[in-house]
Amino acid sequence: MFNYKSVVEFGIIGIGRFGFSLAKTLIESGKDVIVLDCDENKIKNIRGFTDNAFVVNNLDKETLQEAGIQNCETVFVCIGEKIDVNILTTLNVINLGVPRVISKAITYEQGCVLEKIGAQVVYPESDMAVRIANRLLNEEALEFIELNNDIHIEKIKITDRLDGKTISNSKIRDNFNLNIIALERDRNTIIEIDPSCILRKDDLLVVIGKKINIRALEEFLDIK
Repeated sequence: MFNYKSVVEFGIIGIGRFGFSLAKTLIESGKDVIVLDCDENKIKNIRGFTDNAFVVNNLDKETLQEAGIQNCETVFVCIGEKIDVNILTTLNVINLGVPRVISKAITYEQGCVLEKIGAQVVYPESDMAVRIANRLLNEEALEFIELNNDIHIEKIKITDRLDGKTISNSKIRDNFNLNIIALERDRNTIIEIDPSCILRKDDLLVVIGKKINIRALEEFLDIK
């Protein structure tokens, strides 16, 4: 196992789409980066950009230390989906004395735990969706944007069906598996969504989710 003896700018643990893009961008910007993952194929892919990418059998404290992760100024833990592994790896990196640890989270609850143990938290999918929505809302141009073949961000107009109901009571998330990322009312855009907010007819909700679920919500609202 390669072991850095000097200070390294960045460490990245986990090479999914987010981790790979992050590593590639930093490396191409001339930054010194250590990359770790348990998947040999993922490490082979990133080695096209750096030699400092290593397969690790596990992410316990001893293995991370052997890899030299404690010498990094900033470490990104990009294991969002496996919540237990994400949290334990983040804790191990913090306990190794890394000054700045940034961890990817998928859910708010996961993010709360990560913050409690001392990590900074990023929500890549949610943050990107909010940025896209804000940009398009400011341009007053949002009809929909397709993130992939199945996931859309769309603006939905509230009708009489939900007029006067709180966001919580509307059960948009429970019944349609959609997340609300912004609300536009009277040309004002709100991105900090309060579940107790009362919906009004002609409000515009920006939602993210599967296309089929967005169509189901439109049908429920009787949007022509």
